[in-house]
Amino acid sequence: MIFNSRILLIMLTLSSLFPIKVLAQSNETNPTSSVETQIVSYPASFFERYQPSTALEIVNQVPGFILNDGDSERGFGGSVGNVLINDRRPSAKQDPPSQILSRIPASLVESIELIRGQVRNIDLQGYSVVANVIIMEDAQAAARWESAMRYNFSIFPATWSGGVSVSDKWGDIEFNAGLSARTGSSGDRGTDDEFDAQGILTESIIESFINKADSGSGNLNASTWFGETFVQLNTELFVEKRDMHRSTHIFPQLPGNSQSRETIDGDTTLYRFELGMDAERLLQTDLLGKAIFLYSYRDFDRINDELNFNSSNIETLQQIADEVTKTSEIISRLEFDWVRWENHTLQANFEVAYNVLDNSLAQTQDIGAGPVARIVPGANSRVKEIRGDFEIQDTWSMGAFEMELGLGGEVSNISQSGDAVEERDFFFIKPLANFSYSPNQVSQTRVRLYRDVAQLDFNDFVSTVVFEDDERALGNPNLSPETSWISEISHERRFGEVGVITVSAFHHWISDVQDLLPVTEEDEVPGNIGNGRRWGLELESAIPLDWLGLQSSRLDIQTRWQDSSVTDPVTDEKRVLTSSRGYPKPLPFRDELEFIIIAKFRQDFKDAKVSWGIEGRERSNRPVFRVDELEVFNESTEVNAFIETTRFWDLKIRLEGQDILNFNQWRDRTFFVGRRDLTPVQRNVRILRHDGARFSISVSGNF
Repeated sequence: MIFNSRILLIMLTLSSLFPIKVLAQSNETNPTSSVETQIVSYPASFFERYQPSTALEIVNQVPGFILNDGDSERGFGGSVGNVLINDRRPSAKQDPPSQILSRIPASLVESIELIRGQVRNIDLQGYSVVANVIIMEDAQAAARWESAMRYNFSIFPATWSGGVSVSDKWGDIEFNAGLSARTGSSGDRGTDDEFDAQGILTESIIESFINKADSGSGNLNASTWFGETFVQLNTELFVEKRDMHRSTHIFPQLPGNSQSRETIDGDTTLYRFELGMDAERLLQTDLLGKAIFLYSYRDFDRINDELNFNSSNIETLQQIADEVTKTSEIISRLEFDWVRWENHTLQANFEVAYNVLDNSLAQTQDIGAGPVARIVPGANSRVKEIRGDFEIQDTWSMGAFEMELGLGGEVSNISQSGDAVEERDFFFIKPLANFSYSPNQVSQTRVRLYRDVAQLDFNDFVSTVVFEDDERALGNPNLSPETSWISEISHERRFGEVGVITVSAFHHWISDVQDLLPVTEEDEVPGNIGNGRRWGLELESAIPLDWLGLQSSRLDIQTRWQDSSVTDPVTDEKRVLTSSRGYPKPLPFRDELEFIIIAKFRQDFKDAKVSWGIEGRERSNRPVFRVDELEVFNESTEVNAFIETTRFWDLKIRLEGQDILNFNQWRDRTFFVGRRDLTPVQRNVRILRHDGARFSISVSGNF
């Protein structure tokens, strides 16, 4: 499969480059462009062929643009996405740009600006390209609703969801408010085959997992002018209840061993609230100031109950883990833009953040004599961080050339109390240099060099238990932030109305690589394992296929090839960086992968008001390196397809097949007698899961 994927990657890459000459000679006109070469503007009429019903659907069809919701874990400046609304970012983290855009009816969108450099004092916040959604002024009230049903062809019942949003004015206040709800199930089922060191099958397991969830949310985004000050308010309230059941039947393959079974039941409740406010004002003729305040709170409660039964259906073990995790964050931020000198834009940002995580875990074990408390070291802890950072930068425009130079700094204090007591101070300097050459609106070359400081996940500081793997996930109070020097060079070329190709090369020099650090012969913790590197190539393209006779169609391709290197703390040998676990859908583009390819075909019949499309996603396997175990995650090709129409009753009806091939999800676990690769193999476990092909239908409209 890997060999075939590489051939497919090469073929699609060549096919995306082939039609360049054809497109360049096309009679199609370029999108309406600003006199500034840094902006490519698409009017709302450009997107009519795609039958959009929301601003999100419009943004997702901008040629050569991939929406990024940002990182919700890192402050405000480090978590914003690459989308603006009327030149401004919402003061929100938990309510990402994609969700906000999904509540804005497409009828309110006047145009989309693709901003590729410094214009109108807009702070790009480190992105090379951002999409600016221009909403009509004095637009009439608009309301949107959507209802959807998803059916899983495996073992799970249907999932239902729905939502309603309203965009209107109340006096001088413009607002968008939305309510949504969802109820249904997800999960997987499959087999585990365990082999001894000689490859003899010793045990077979049949397992099924069902996760029932009910959730609801309410959102409000509002803005108005108070005199000469523009004020925005963003709020979100989210509640979710999950009930999980995992059933495992164990069938030994060797004589003398009897069958058994296990069940794990879990109940989780999540409450999340966020309030964000910002005020923007022209302090002087050439000085713009903005103040941002953000507060968020998250309460996550989880109870897991594991029961083991022998072949006579007699209970032999009960384990209960009751865990409560509460997190809060307060952010204050100031932003200033100064245009005192011609062709220069000076920007200064200052931010202070206060983060707290409180975690408690009570675990008991009963093997027949009554429950006994089990201590999980590091599970009952409180982690606090006070962080301040600043960034000052100057963007110098010189005709087709633009140079951005900046210097930032970050200072923080992290303390932990409870089971582990620790306090540390950090200070980092974060310089940046960006250069771009934009001779016209259809061509741009960019070079970037900057230092990035990764956000620490406070959950890595505290310990927990994982019943399904019979493991403890230990925390590490000595974890330090990973820092990287990042260099990138890219070239973007646009052809006609839709065509665009962007080729990028990157190289990262990483210090204090965050990975799994061995602490005993069997246990590891999230830790820093030394210095590493990451390098590779990316290709993003949108290619119209009219030259093949496929009218009003396009092929979007994203490919990424990457290699990496770090010294393994167990074997002292060079290896690739550890990747992520699990099987999120759709398969994400960003990860520690050797390669990934995403190909999307879409065809629109404007007069018939019908569109259809199909996409395929495939990526390389993903190794996870533990002390005495090597895990490798992999899956086969993901295929999705859709057909949608707006020709009936002014409604948008969409039929979609998700993972229609029901791809295999493999997890190979190789256990060693002692340390990995330094001792003989003890056993192997081959895990195969399927979570079912899914069919969904959604209906949406305006009123």
